Amino acid sequence: MQTELNQRKPRGRLGRDVQSKIGQQLRAMYDDVVSAGVPDRFSELLRQLDEQKDKGSNG
Repeated sequence: MQTELNQRKPRGRLGRDVQSKIGQQLRAMYDDVVSAGVPDRFSELLRQLDEQKDKGSNG
């Protein structure tokens, strides 16, 4: 059992510079998605769902 644990390859670790670069790229992608906003069709669907929910809770 002990030899089996010793023979496992160590997990790869990313350096801080690589982690930083990945973080920057993820933030840039997220900012793009957020700035795109919600499409009108999606907003309309959400509004319709809210109306249905309100009708269901009143009846």
